[in-house]
Amino acid sequence: MQQTSIREDILRFLLKRGTATAGAIADHLQVTPQAIRRHLKTLETSELIEHQTSQEGIGRPNHLYQLSRKGREHFPDQYDQFALSLLNTVADTLGPEQVSKLLKRQWQSKAKEYRAKLGDAPLKERMQTLIKLRQAEGYMAECHPTEGDGSAGQSAFVITEYNCAIAHIAESYPTVCGHELAMFAIALPDCSVERTHWLVNGEHQCGYLVEAKGAIAED
Repeated sequence: MQQTSIREDILRFLLKRGTATAGAIADHLQVTPQAIRRHLKTLETSELIEHQTSQEGIGRPNHLYQLSRKGREHFPDQYDQFALSLLNTVADTLGPEQVSKLLKRQWQSKAKEYRAKLGDAPLKERMQTLIKLRQAEGYMAECHPTEGDGSAGQSAFVITEYNCAIAHIAESYPTVCGHELAMFAIALPDCSVERTHWLVNGEHQCGYLVEAKGAIAED
């Protein structure tokens, strides 16, 4: 395994986990703790990760590693800088209310696009298609049935997005996240959609619970 590949794997693991010790990272990647610590030192020197110290009982304190802001920006969310600059120009020229209208129209258009591509397939198939669409747009997205929902026609799923492809826009215009929630609801009209985690609130992921209305499983 190449050195750069190991470091990329460390960054991806921290992106998903939020925080982790060197030992947990070593176990996951099946690399010796000594080697992992060398990579962690390199990543910290590059300002891609940072650590906090925690003391649990007597003995050596634990270092909990997490991505820094620069580390998060290592993943595909940089391309929204032009869009942010454009929105700022619109706000300066026409006022912030025009930005809100523009964002709302954009997400309504995106919702209709999703709805057309998802079609009327069983919910499981629609969720798989939705995740592929999100991944194509730069999101590190996953989807899993809710715990215990092992039926052939699952009726509830959790969407997890470990990065935000529009992170800079969301920071400056957080209402965009509300439009995104509404977008999922329009794209899945027979489902309720609830936000469970939010990167803007300081959590390490965005999460959504999607559940068929009436919890009626599809064949």
